[in-house]
Amino acid sequence: MRVVEGRIPFRGFETWYRDIGPEEGLALLCLHGGPGSTHHYFKPLEELTEDGRRLVVYDQLGCGSSDRPDDSDLWTVELFADEVRTVRESLGLDRIHLLGTSWGSMLAIEYVLTQPPGLVSLTLNSPPTSAASWMAEAARLRDELPEHHLRAIAEHEAAGTLDHPDYKAAEEEFWRRHVLLVDPPPDFVKRGKAEKGTPVYRALWGMSEWNADGKLHDWDVRDRLHEIRVPTLVTSGRHDECTPELAETAQSGIPGAERVLFEESSHMAFVEEPDRFREVLTDFLSRAESR
Repeated sequence: MRVVEGRIPFRGFETWYRDIGPEEGLALLCLHGGPGSTHHYFKPLEELTEDGRRLVVYDQLGCGSSDRPDDSDLWTVELFADEVRTVRESLGLDRIHLLGTSWGSMLAIEYVLTQPPGLVSLTLNSPPTSAASWMAEAARLRDELPEHHLRAIAEHEAAGTLDHPDYKAAEEEFWRRHVLLVDPPPDFVKRGKAEKGTPVYRALWGMSEWNADGKLHDWDVRDRLHEIRVPTLVTSGRHDECTPELAETAQSGIPGAERVLFEESSHMAFVEEPDRFREVLTDFLSRAESR
C-alpha cells in the first residue's frame, strides 16, 4: 500500500501530513479535533484504503509532528482554514471528500462556507455549531459527575491550577463518559493525547470543554448552515459530549443533510464502532460520488 509522509511549507512553518492509498484517487481529507489534537485517532479509517480509497490526514500547526510555534496570536480560525487550502493545493487535491471531527467539524464548516471548488461531500462527526450551546451541554454533563470531581473542578478552576492531579482526574472521568468509551484507550489514541498541542486548545477554546473563554468564545454558525450546499453527513454517539440535540441542530440547519447516531459510541464513533462507522461512511461517500 502506498504511504507518503512529508512536510508542507505554511506561513514560515511546516505542516506534517500522511497520504495513504492510490495517488490519483479521490481523497478523503480528515481534519482532527481539539483544537490541539492530532491525526492519530483516524487510524481505523486507514482500512478504507483497502477498498481503493485515498486517505489524507495531517497534524494542524501547533500539534503532533507539525511545527509548534510559541505564539498564541497565531491561533485563529482563519489560519487553520488557510492551512486546509494549503494542504489541498500542495498535494494537488482538486476534488475531495472532507471529514472533520469535533473542532475539525467547526473548521470544516468554516472552510466550506468559503465555497471552495471540488468539494464532493462533507462529513461532520460530533459537530459544534455554536460555542455557547456546546458549553451549556458540556456543563450539564459535567454536573452529572460524582461530587468529589465537581469539588475538584470548582476548586482548581478558581485557583487556576488546572494541572492539579484532582482536576485531571475529573477531566479523565468526563473523557471516559463522553469522549471515548473504549477502556483502556488504544495505543494510537494514547499517542495522540501525548502529542496534543495544549497551547492551541487554551488559546482557541479555553480552560475546559465547559469553559470556552478563548478566541472561539462567541463562535456561532447556526445562521449560516443553510449556505452549505454539498452532500453532508452528520454523525455522533449516543453518549457523546456532542449530545443528540447538538447533532440535530447541525443536521436540521444544512439542506438535505443526513444523520446517523451510533448507539454504542461517545465522541469517537470511528474508534468505538469502527466497522459500522466505515460502513456508514463508505455508503455515504459512494452515493455522493454518484450524484
